[in-house]
Order: sequence, then C-alpha cells, then structure tokens
Amino acid sequence: MTKSFPGKPRSAAVIGGSIGGLFAALLLHKAGWDVNIYERNARELAGRGAGIVTHPALNSALAAAGFAPLEDLGIAIAVRRTFAQDGSLLGERAFPQVNTSWDRLFQLLRAALPEGRYHLGKSLTGITQGTARATAHFADGTKTDADLMIGADGFRSCVRATFLPDVVPTYAGYIAWRGLIDERAFSRGAHTALFSSFSFCLPPGEQMLGYPVAGPEHDLRPSHRRYNFVWYRPADEHGELRRLLTDDSGTFHDVSIPPPLIARAVVAEMRAASQASLAPCFAEAVALTPMPFFQPIYDLTVPHMHERRVAIIGDAAFVARPHVGAGVTKAAEDAAVLAKALSEHADIDAALAAFDTERTIIGHRIITRARHLGAYMQAQVLTRAEQDAAEKHRSAEAVMRETASLAFLDT
Repeated sequence: MTKSFPGKPRSAAVIGGSIGGLFAALLLHKAGWDVNIYERNARELAGRGAGIVTHPALNSALAAAGFAPLEDLGIAIAVRRTFAQDGSLLGERAFPQVNTSWDRLFQLLRAALPEGRYHLGKSLTGITQGTARATAHFADGTKTDADLMIGADGFRSCVRATFLPDVVPTYAGYIAWRGLIDERAFSRGAHTALFSSFSFCLPPGEQMLGYPVAGPEHDLRPSHRRYNFVWYRPADEHGELRRLLTDDSGTFHDVSIPPPLIARAVVAEMRAASQASLAPCFAEAVALTPMPFFQPIYDLTVPHMHERRVAIIGDAAFVARPHVGAGVTKAAEDAAVLAKALSEHADIDAALAAFDTERTIIGHRIITRARHLGAYMQAQVLTRAEQDAAEKHRSAEAVMRETASLAFLDT
C-alpha cells in the first residue's frame, strides 16, 4: 500500500529520457513526487521501429503507472516456429505473446508525462552529493538538485560512472544484425512463413529470429505492418569485430557504428551469407532490408544499484544479452520496485537499500540466464566442456521455449 508522507513533496531528477526513465518519472509523479527528466539528446528519441516482446511484468508496470489494459499495444502471436536451413519446418510450439515496438511504448509514456517535465539537450557532466540531496551538472552550464538522482541513461551511463567508474561492458563474442522490412515487400511464400509466428532459424553457431511488428504510426492493419529480425553471428573482438566497426573511410568506431556508416562491403558480405546460411524466408527478409545495422553484444553487471542519493536502473545497471527479451521489461520493473520502495519508506536511504537488495539479485539472475542462452554462439572462446554445456540451449525446442521468456524468474 502507498503511504502518504507530510510536508514538501520529495523531488527526483531522472537522467535519461528513454523508456526506463519515463517509467520512473511517471510512477514517482503518480506517488506525489516533483519529478523532472533530463535527456542528453537535443531531439525527441526514436527507436527505428525496433521490436519489443512484452511480458506480464511489463503489463504490470504499465498498470502501476496508470495505464488501463491496452488491446492495441501490439501484435498478438500464438505460436513459435523453427525453420531448417532448407526452409522446412523443424518444430512448432504454442507460445502466446504480444509484440510491440519501442516507438509505440515510448510515445505512450511520453504523452502521459506532464508538460514541462521533459528537458532535451541536457548532457550530464557530473554529480555531486551532500548529506541528503544530489546535484546534477550539465554541459550547458546549468545544474539541478533533488532529493534523489536516478540514472536511466543506458549502458554507457554517465551516472553509473560517477560512483562505479571501473564497471564497463564486456564484449560477449558475437554481434546481432537487425533489420526492419515493410510487410508488402515480401513474396507470398515468405509472408505466409513469417507473419503468423515468432520464428527461428539455427545455422551452426548462429541464431536468426524474427516477428511482425506494427507499421509506421503504430499501424496494425494487415499489409501495413513490418517485420523485425535479429541475426546473431560470432565475431572475434580483435579481428572481425574491429573490421565490422570500421567504415569505408577507414575510421574505427568504438563500441558501435551508426547504420549509415557501415562499410558497403560488410553489408554485401552479410547479405551473401544469409543466402548461404538461412532458410529462404529469412534470406528474403535480409535481402529486402533497406538499411541493416548491427550491435555488438555486451554483458554488464554492477555490484550495487545505488550510492547515497543516486540510483541506477535499466541498462545503466545491468545489460543482458537480448535472448531473454528483458531489456525494456527489466527497466520498467526496476522503476516500479524503486517507486514502490520509496512509497513504503519515509526514509529515502532505507527505501534505496530495499530497492538495491531486490533488484541487484534479479539483475544477476537475468544476466546469468542470458549468458547461458547465448553461449553456443561464442564457441570460439569456450572450452570443450563449456561448448557441450551450451548445446542444451541450441535445439529447436529449447530455443522456442527459452528465448524472450522470463519464466525462469518464477522458478
């Protein structure tokens, strides 16, 4: 039950205006806090239509933030299928889920935030703390202080760096190619194979998956939707990955590379590999993608999620490999647990300690699970015993059961 605390409203400054930051701001605002969001980008965020697989915990966080159940949140999928490389069906499993998009969720949350509470162009340069308040300093020379500072600024978090400077992402040994294709671009055969299920293909040491998402402006009408795919491929850190991150001018991009700058030869090689390795329906999806892009896969863990009056949530604290589909849901749950603790404890420090204990444990469990699911794709860095252990997650049945599922948290 939410408690009411007398006196001046408590204040919070949220650093980072993506989905996790918006959840934190909305939940605290609903609890009576004076909340402002500070986003480093000068323009409103956009997610290129990237797909999100929803979980019950995400729906619970939306309900806690004041949203009624949404029948039009995304596209309902009833089954999962795995295709062999020749296109034949290897397996099928009932697995009801709703696929939405980053843009849909962001716009939903952004519209609910009161006017004047979302500040663009605020790049954090540092945080100072007193005994009961924290102050954020920005590159434009301004600053703001609050009873609580919340870092929701992603895996390169400037907030995290202020009290955990030695925590950095660790490369997992493989990348994820991504693409988004208009539904009407597909041939009839590929459309039939892909648009009625959450689908997989499992080339040796790799994994391809995809599912339908809404079209532009959250258009859910058949023939107006889009298809979202993720293709995991091994890439040695000091050889292949460095080549992939080098553009046509010879410039190396650390950590990630903007999609328009990916070398033309790299994209051409990827498209050719899809024809040789993937089921024809997936190869067609890759061929139709106007601008494919990739993300190196990283792990990131923290020993704790707060220090005095500063807390971190979402990817600022734990970055899990995408196999569990937990990124957005984890950020939403972090925000919900934080808001709940702050509503139940008059003492902010006690609330932060309770939040930290609960969510740090969950964060480590999600990271461990995601590592297990992706281990077989980093075979080049595993011992034989580790490779053998990883193989149990590689079968069609295991992939359909375990990918983008948080059921393991209930066991």
